[in-house]
Amino acid sequence: MSEALTLYERLGAEAGVLELVTRFYDEMDNNSDARLIRDKHAPNLNTSRVKLFEYFSGWFDGPPLFVDKYGHPRLRARHKHIEIGLQDRDIWLHCLTTALGQMDIPADLRVDLLEKIAPMADHMRNLENEEKAEATLAD
Repeated sequence: MSEALTLYERLGAEAGVLELVTRFYDEMDNNSDARLIRDKHAPNLNTSRVKLFEYFSGWFDGPPLFVDKYGHPRLRARHKHIEIGLQDRDIWLHCLTTALGQMDIPADLRVDLLEKIAPMADHMRNLENEEKAEATLAD
């Protein structure tokens, strides 16, 4: 009996992760509705593309490129200088969902990737007053 394939392998290994990251940042760069989060990035996205590729590679159980190069990701700490709210999270996830939708991958893989990525995107939110407002609305 063979072992279950990792998300990295199911996505197509290096080529698949690279395609996802490329499509994601192309969507962010070309979709005017993504301007809110695009403006929080450097004018040139090359460094962001490389870092997300390296991060996703290891996070999807492939080679730990990001960790080997930079150490523990500490995502919230690395992004603390950027305000990230609900709208930012939603736009980021929209760009990612669009990128996944453009890829020739099985629907179950798309679901598995989003189930892994969506909680991380929510975890990145750092606007405390927005969190309190959301909790108040839920009561």
